[in-house]
Amino acid sequence: MKYLHTMVRVHDLEAALVFYRDLLGLVETDRYESEQGQFTLVYLAAPEDLDRVKTESAPLLELTYNWDGEVYQGGRNFGHLAFAVDDVYALCRKMLDAGITINVPPRDGHMAFFRSPDNISIELLQKGDALPPAEPWTSMQTTGEW
Repeated sequence: MKYLHTMVRVHDLEAALVFYRDLLGLVETDRYESEQGQFTLVYLAAPEDLDRVKTESAPLLELTYNWDGEVYQGGRNFGHLAFAVDDVYALCRKMLDAGITINVPPRDGHMAFFRSPDNISIELLQKGDALPPAEPWTSMQTTGEW
């Protein structure tokens, strides 16, 4: 058995791409549009997984945009998407500067949570050892659900 991808339905494809590609840093690897099915699939990968994606078509995040405009109501039963990052503070700062609420700040220098425009929970984990505690993260409160 081999893990292939996680599919997330999105309401606004452009907002989702700004979030996952432009802010989070994933790379678009493929796109498929179906006039008959009235949907678009966009496949994204973490930069460090691009070589694997070229040979294995995995691991990927599949954004599914159905053209009917339905707004999806996600539940906590989905869980979250997790990414290992080089600098959890820097990526959280980028998200915060873009107006993304940090639900669980990286107070421990290791882990943070926030949500996508479609309310998908995203976990960031610091690669290697945790970073030393730093402001504004150590004083920031946990908020909302993650």
